[in-house]
Amino acid sequence: MEIERKYLIKTPPADLEQYTCHEIEQGYLNTDPVVRIRRSDDSYTLTYKGSGLMVREEYNLPLNREAFLHLKEKIDGRLIQKRRYLIPLAPKYTIELDVFEGELAPLMLAEVEFDTKEEADGFMPPAWFGEDVTFCGEYHNNRLSQR
Repeated sequence: MEIERKYLIKTPPADLEQYTCHEIEQGYLNTDPVVRIRRSDDSYTLTYKGSGLMVREEYNLPLNREAFLHLKEKIDGRLIQKRRYLIPLAPKYTIELDVFEGELAPLMLAEVEFDTKEEADGFMPPAWFGEDVTFCGEYHNNRLSQR
């Protein structure tokens, strides 16, 4: 189960280079239900996501590079390219700040994952977060791949 909140970002922290960063490519083989392939640095996965906006099922399966490249030729829509910064947030969270490249630049989105729906509902975002777009399907990556 995935429980997360999502926010638009206009101005990221000035010190992004100090945080861990992953180069990500992802594409969608299907958008309803979501079936996604992803390369994060040198790691490859196939993901199924159920319906929902803040809470939904998620299953990840490992892929090898060859399978990823084969499936990449079959994606529906654009390949999403982004840099993901992992920013610690007390007491126990991590902000995943996605800085999109290519056609989606200069879009920036921050996601925070939670253990429970109650935690997500009670979350107070940092001051640099912009509009909460958790319940706006337009900002889900599968929809971004289609615009």
